[in-house]
Amino acid sequence: MTRRIALGMPAVRPVHGQGNLHASTAFPAAAKAEMGNTQMRANIRHATHTIRGKRAAVAGELPDWEELRSAGSALKEQVMADLPHLLEEFEANFTARGGTVHWARDAEEANRIVTELVQATGSTDVIKIKSMATQEIGLEAHLEEHGITATETDLAELIVQLAHDKPSHILVPAIHRNRDEVREIFRKGMPETDDSLTSEPRDLAEAARTHLREKFLATSVAVSGANFGVASTGTLTVVESEGNGRMCLTLPETLITVMGIEKIVPTFQDLEVFLQLLPRSSTGERMNPYTSMWTGVTPGDGPQDVHVVLLDNGRTAVLDDPAGRSALHCIRCSACLNVCPVYEQAGGHAYGSTYPGPIGAILSPQLTGITSEENASLPYASSLCGACYDVCPVKINIPEILVHLRDEDVRSKPTPRVPSQMDLMMKGASVVMSSGTRMGLAEKGLPLGRAVAGKDRAISWLPGIAGGWTDERDIPAPPKESFRHWWAKHAEETQERVAADGGPATGPDAGSTAPDGAETDTEDDGGAR
Repeated sequence: MTRRIALGMPAVRPVHGQGNLHASTAFPAAAKAEMGNTQMRANIRHATHTIRGKRAAVAGELPDWEELRSAGSALKEQVMADLPHLLEEFEANFTARGGTVHWARDAEEANRIVTELVQATGSTDVIKIKSMATQEIGLEAHLEEHGITATETDLAELIVQLAHDKPSHILVPAIHRNRDEVREIFRKGMPETDDSLTSEPRDLAEAARTHLREKFLATSVAVSGANFGVASTGTLTVVESEGNGRMCLTLPETLITVMGIEKIVPTFQDLEVFLQLLPRSSTGERMNPYTSMWTGVTPGDGPQDVHVVLLDNGRTAVLDDPAGRSALHCIRCSACLNVCPVYEQAGGHAYGSTYPGPIGAILSPQLTGITSEENASLPYASSLCGACYDVCPVKINIPEILVHLRDEDVRSKPTPRVPSQMDLMMKGASVVMSSGTRMGLAEKGLPLGRAVAGKDRAISWLPGIAGGWTDERDIPAPPKESFRHWWAKHAEETQERVAADGGPATGPDAGSTAPDGAETDTEDDGGAR
């Protein structure tokens, strides 16, 4: 790729060749189909609740956890503001230490670069470290088309590969599978296994280790992603839990890394912050069992032919959007997936893209553009509960970006000639809620709602578009009266108690005894506060 971002050229989204970012089915239809898989939902619920509990425990150990989150957020903002300079600094330092830097506009270009590098070695086999970037560009399928076999060495990725499946989680790609399913996958996909293989985790791990050992020793080319790239030294970093990454990074002669351009950090001091945030937020560990770093080529030690492909694939377009660019702050910890009620029920496959869950709901449609018909539904795959924001180690305000993308989606569509039911409902709500007086009058209808609820104290049917809610759940009966009406009746009594306790006078002589919009209003105050 030409250094578009470094030279200040306009950012564009590639029309073709973005790999596995486009969903083939809109989220509502995909989620409805996936929710019928009760085994998958049970597997995901068990795993996510376990991980979120571990994360909460280790994060709670640090008295400065919130300060660390703030530091991570500030560092990412600094990186986005200075990204062109940092990328050029990284390139210069990586090259000076014997490595080769390649720039890729999109998935198509990145796949071509990697394939040509592998072909230049004469090898038809590569071993891979778990990598979201290579999943994003669809590298494995592209290599296969060119006669090159890529073997995943991460245990969960290997399970997905042998099952001819797709990952459903950022951290644990096979989270939707249980141990019995894994046993069957191994029996069918590994020639060296037989019926004696049990579903005990120790036995399954040993089967994978035996299957991969020869690959590690015999394969001369490895492909990896990168968690971070340090600009000041040209250093790449991979964190993992199994040791397979360390094998891939040290044994082969050729090492090719695909890294999104947003993964840069300025210095090692900045890296220290993220190496505290990432393991606690992802696996619930105080530190990663394996943290591997390499800086170019070291003669006589490790790979002697080292490359890095710096991947754009829509990232510069995201950077152009001030309201949405913080999605690029993501360090791929998956904490947001583990607390999301929508992900827990629908699973990762429903999102269609490489990136599932809350972060996928904001990242994928920005990388492809909100006009991508299927991805346009992803910002609506959320209840806006805010749990994702609460756990994000770099404080990405995902709910805020979701609302921003919903607005972009609506604005990108032509205005219908005839208003929809939703348009009329929102217009009516706007008229009522923009006036305290009108809101007060509407609240006088609460007894009618209680009458509809009846003795069951729940409203189980509503007409029109509102019926979509009551088709799935009941609405609790409304209260007998609103707070503003209760306050209007009891304000004088309340003020007497406050005065008796020595509090400030807020009665008639000090101002209104009722909140804005109550029955003491004489005119429209312009809004209920």
